[in-house]
Amino acid sequence: MRLNKYTALVLCHDALVAVVAWLGAYSIRFNLTLPAIYLTDALSTLAWVIPLQVLIFWRFGLYRGLWRFASLPDLKRLLRAIGLAAALVPGVLVLFRIGALVPRSVLLLDPLLLLIMMGGSRLLYRVWKDHRLSLSSPNVEPVLIVGAGTTADTLLRQLHRGDASWQAVGLLDDDSALRGRQLQGVRVLGKLDELVTWARTLNVQNVILALPSAPHTLRRRLSEVCFDAGIAVQTVPTLEELMRGRVTAGELRPLELDDLLGRDPVQLDDASLAAWLGPSCVLVTGAGGSIGSELVKQIVRFRPRRLVLLEQSEYALYRLCQEFDALFVGIDLIRVIGDVKDGILMKRVFQRHRPALVFHTAAYKHVPLMEENPLEALRNNVLGTWTAGRAAVAAGVEKFVLVSSDKAVEPTSVMGASKRLSELVGQLLQQPGGTCFVAVRFGNVLGSSGSVVPRFRAQIEAGGPITVTHPEVTRYFMSISEAAQLVLQAGLMGQAGEVFLLDMGEPVKIVDLARLMLRLARQSEAQIPIVFTGLQPGEKLFERLHSPQASVHATSHPKLWRVLEPTFDNKHIAALLLDLKARVQAGDEAATRDWVLNAVNAGVIPPHVDIASVEQRSTLNPESDATGSGT
Repeated sequence: MRLNKYTALVLCHDALVAVVAWLGAYSIRFNLTLPAIYLTDALSTLAWVIPLQVLIFWRFGLYRGLWRFASLPDLKRLLRAIGLAAALVPGVLVLFRIGALVPRSVLLLDPLLLLIMMGGSRLLYRVWKDHRLSLSSPNVEPVLIVGAGTTADTLLRQLHRGDASWQAVGLLDDDSALRGRQLQGVRVLGKLDELVTWARTLNVQNVILALPSAPHTLRRRLSEVCFDAGIAVQTVPTLEELMRGRVTAGELRPLELDDLLGRDPVQLDDASLAAWLGPSCVLVTGAGGSIGSELVKQIVRFRPRRLVLLEQSEYALYRLCQEFDALFVGIDLIRVIGDVKDGILMKRVFQRHRPALVFHTAAYKHVPLMEENPLEALRNNVLGTWTAGRAAVAAGVEKFVLVSSDKAVEPTSVMGASKRLSELVGQLLQQPGGTCFVAVRFGNVLGSSGSVVPRFRAQIEAGGPITVTHPEVTRYFMSISEAAQLVLQAGLMGQAGEVFLLDMGEPVKIVDLARLMLRLARQSEAQIPIVFTGLQPGEKLFERLHSPQASVHATSHPKLWRVLEPTFDNKHIAALLLDLKARVQAGDEAATRDWVLNAVNAGVIPPHVDIASVEQRSTLNPESDATGSGT
């Protein structure tokens, strides 16, 4: 540790305190009337005692911290240093045969005086500094804090230091035993249901939620009460954010949509995931997309041996690597610019890097855009999956995890039909003892590139209006991080040819989502109107996670379900894929769109497909050009 001006000043202070404590111990021992002989001995031993004590203080790191933030860990460090000094001083005096008379009571009194003076000076400095800072911020606003636990204690300490523009005037907590108690000098006033009453009584316009582990239902109920009363709401980070180290406990932020619509943190089998991912080479396709990038971030936590990122967009891959650069340290990272539809590229990537696990997220997902571009949707989502899946089989990949969608259920859009066909590709490619194909189906994720949330946010910032297609449209929502975590868990648990669906909770009306975002922005429909524009092509009023004919089974994880959908035999699937490839190459958009929806929903084998040819080609020899190198 370098000796700067501040450290030198504190060191001199402690040396002076050590002198005073040593001489003070002698004075107390002789009732403040110190005989001359003992005074001489006290002064002569200073040359041995003080350097020893200062050296111990230095070695224990007493000068690394700032008095401004002196706390319990600093006190513990001080106790250990003084304790060691107290043990060593007599030994040094005896070892070096210092011919001075040192009463035993002095050896006991000196460490006590050291602790009182050194600890007291640090405490007094912090109290003085905190008080001075609070006086220097006269324009603070009163605030109520919801919660009276450890997080509230941390928050109050920060507020008392003058690091925020609020002054806590009361705490609210449902624990009746805490009522009337004080935390950092702030009284617990009552229960959470009394929030509005106390806010009006104390003329408070701001509330801070200090409940990081509270369920989202409680956070939403409290926020709605505050919104109705015109009270601004801030929150400390959630427990999930704190555990990931994204933020500190005292860091405040406004309420976000994820706080209100999200669910409780996902419990993962971390030990099994680490054993599964850690020794493996993992390939993520579409790594630069919303789901792909979050999957990458989750996978990196388990430190895979090698991570291959495949992305068509140069910018998306560059941005991903820049954003998570620090996370990739120590991982053999391979970045590949390429298209999953390129059979030659996929074969080369799989043969060169030999991934054991593949997470296939590369897909077009925007429903109205895919209605306008049906051939590209089918080419990318279905034939791209077919190409990647064949390459995985040829390379002996252990497991291939497909990210699917709730729009694959009884699809009314090209995008939904393409996702159902992608699931069927996995069924077709599944062979006994070969690559294990698993599909994971879920709904919308908050904040993804195709979500309504960024669009609503932009419309609010622009002053409106907010456009919603229909007042009765509902969708399932979950956070990106929750979806990615459950995809990993499903991949771990999945066996050959299985389709999993995520527990998406209750569906949310899109118009209610828009109104909730207005309230978060402290706006009203009078200020920013909501306009209904009519359903877009391919859009449903509501989504299902499985068809009515499917059988759904619970798994060992409470948020994962195994679904068995009515399906086709492999000859039928192969026929569909071969016919699809021919139609995409022919380029008739309207006819292909109508055909694919009918084929997926009605299950009709195309009459012009040669079943004998299908049986011959259903093994899907990876060397054959079933989809072409650039389809």
